[in-house]
Amino acid sequence: MFTGAHYVVLPQEKLALFIDGANLYGAAKGLQFDIDYKRLLELFARKGILVRAFYYTAVAEDQEFSPLRPLVDWLDYNGFAVVTKPLKEFTDAQGRRRVKGNMDIELAIDVMEMAEQVDHIVIFSGDGDFRRLVEAAQRKGRRVSVVSTIRTQPPMVADELRRQADNFIELEDLKSQIVREGGPRTAAASPHYAQSA
Repeated sequence: MFTGAHYVVLPQEKLALFIDGANLYGAAKGLQFDIDYKRLLELFARKGILVRAFYYTAVAEDQEFSPLRPLVDWLDYNGFAVVTKPLKEFTDAQGRRRVKGNMDIELAIDVMEMAEQVDHIVIFSGDGDFRRLVEAAQRKGRRVSVVSTIRTQPPMVADELRRQADNFIELEDLKSQIVREGGPRTAAASPHYAQSA
């Protein structure tokens, strides 16, 4: 059982993690800590049978160096299935340059495909758009947990998503087990690009 959360993963349950990179980064930043992804993976691997851990993020393909590249490369070599796509640039109605890199469809497709192979789906996101996805996975007989936070202002998790999930795991309750220790912020922990829906 996770400390401070009404959440139980049965040891024989097959788990899959689905991490909305920008959303999780925003939640952790709001709680003022950086995530150690190795510790996060180890935490969930101890709780059940971890089948797969997906990490979703959009990356700038045209830049010589993307601050996300070291993190993406590290995750790719350390047990995560990394799903990326190029950021799209556009000009908004006020003439400002914006970037867009929404990964919702990619995450949703993978959840539905993996629902056939696992017992428990853990989604690291507070995006209310995932409510119907959670409901669809539950109709397939899967338990779905959502990891985000209600302890930021404003809360990072949509109320409808939190209510739909079988379990809501407060990210701050996991902090002591997944916080990245020591030293100044590295390039691997640099901010994600702002992503618009």
